Amino acid sequence: MLSLVHLKVLAAVARYGSVTEAAHRLHYSQPSVSHHLARLEAATGVQLVQRVGRGIRLTPEGQLLANRAAEILGRVDAATAELAAHAGLQAGRVRVAANASTAATIVPRAAAKLAERHPGLELGLIERHPVEALEMLRLGEIEIAVVFRHPGEPREAGFRFVHLGDDPIYLISRQKDDNLANHHDSPWIGGCDACQAELETVCRSEDFAPRIASHSDDMVVVQALVAAGAGVAILAGLGLQAHRRPDVEASELAGFHREIHAVTYGDPPDPPGVAAALTALSESFSA
Repeated sequence: MLSLVHLKVLAAVARYGSVTEAAHRLHYSQPSVSHHLARLEAATGVQLVQRVGRGIRLTPEGQLLANRAAEILGRVDAATAELAAHAGLQAGRVRVAANASTAATIVPRAAAKLAERHPGLELGLIERHPVEALEMLRLGEIEIAVVFRHPGEPREAGFRFVHLGDDPIYLISRQKDDNLANHHDSPWIGGCDACQAELETVCRSEDFAPRIASHSDDMVVVQALVAAGAGVAILAGLGLQAHRRPDVEASELAGFHREIHAVTYGDPPDPPGVAAALTALSESFSA
């Protein structure tokens, strides 16, 4: 029979790349980690690790089980949180991952609503890009991911999406009532992979590719660069809600927006704490 302790050890070895580091992170001795791995190999009947020089690496079977172990352990943590939430919403924790613009706007407003309605229910926030947030959700490391999607973008199987609202896209420059046609040859400020793809799509509508001169995911830095004349950029409306410099101009780009979703994983119904957080998030989009 597989033991959660053994799976925890294997997941740690996979995550940190060595027995020594896994032992340090788990506060175990190195012989104890090796013992747990040996017991797990005996239980499964397959070789999970192999020695390479002074270290070890996972076999293909070991990597397969390590991936499943991370998911299983995450779901156990999620179940613990759900049980706490079932205690009449008097205590418990809902973990949320969100990108910077939603983490600075929607999520704090939702946290305030939860604190007022359910003082014992804690909302914990982790800032992550959408791809990372969904992976954390799949592994059970969080209960809700707040992500942006573009119209028509496919949704991953197993996830349940709650549409919170649409977030318009703005051209950020130093010129009032500006438009894309003025910036075919301007330097642009790029961002994360998803933001970069969004920028390229927007510029493609005017038949040009943006010339990226700078990169930043930080809405404060982006606006500072624009104000300094180092380039132009696009930002979502929520980002401008979170931070807006008075010396830059924001011109809305008609026909372009992000869809903001709160995402959960697995079959309904949601635990009471998660359901309460989803309600608070839905109410907080336009608050």
